[in-house]
Amino acid sequence: MDWSDLRIFLAIAREGTLGAAARRVGQTQPTMGRRLRALEESVGHALFQRTSDGFVLTDEGSAVLRHAERMEEEAIALERELAGQGGGLEGVVRVSSSDWFGTHMLTPVFAAFARSHPGVTVELLTEARLLSLARREADLAFRIRPFQEPEVVQRKLTRIDYALYGVAGGPLPRTGDGRGCTLVTMDTGFGTMPDVAWLKRMLPEARIGFRSNNRDAQARMCAAGAGLAVLPRPIGDSLEELAEIDLGEPPPGRDVWVGYHRDLRRLARLRALLDMTIDRFAGR
Repeated sequence: MDWSDLRIFLAIAREGTLGAAARRVGQTQPTMGRRLRALEESVGHALFQRTSDGFVLTDEGSAVLRHAERMEEEAIALERELAGQGGGLEGVVRVSSSDWFGTHMLTPVFAAFARSHPGVTVELLTEARLLSLARREADLAFRIRPFQEPEVVQRKLTRIDYALYGVAGGPLPRTGDGRGCTLVTMDTGFGTMPDVAWLKRMLPEARIGFRSNNRDAQARMCAAGAGLAVLPRPIGDSLEELAEIDLGEPPPGRDVWVGYHRDLRRLARLRALLDMTIDRFAGR
């Protein structure tokens, strides 16, 4: 049994299709299919049931999955431990954050870091999915709530204020309940966000004109006159087309936490990037 084939197996089990798994591991779809067939031949069992909706684990596949995940955990733990001993400022640091925070808040820090440490490559990943620090999907992660994993070293980095915005010079809410207003807000997958609840409470009769999980898209739609939007101040205040709307109570702000796996605490390039980030936000 080839460990590299088990990595292919894990990707297919997690993604459900050959195409998605191929994109995840950087292989071609035919290669993925060929490696999976080789693994199934080596263990003597079909590990997936092929359906019109994708790949579903068989009972034998579920048994292999449990062992493959433990093997992966050990392999990644070894990788983390060896990486954590790296003392030179060379190599890659993978950073995970939300799209708007990465674009507006982190890239200026990364630009300064690149000038100071040209031997380090920073990879910024802005997936909606929370990337795993334990599996080294990211080395450093920025999130809007504390990390729950006990092996993560974390600290509160900053607090972001939010405000309600509309087109500068545009119409204001005519009634206290928002009747006649149109809103630009988060999509239904993020319906529990505090600013969404605040909008429902402050403007319960307003209609939803546009939803997106992308704050920059919300800001552009708001600036184009599509409706009122609650935005992080670093975005809203930067657009001259927008003006803040005061309803007598500001939207709730959000804390930002930064964390990394404890095995990487001695990784010099990660520490250098984290220290510069903390210094920049402390000076805001």
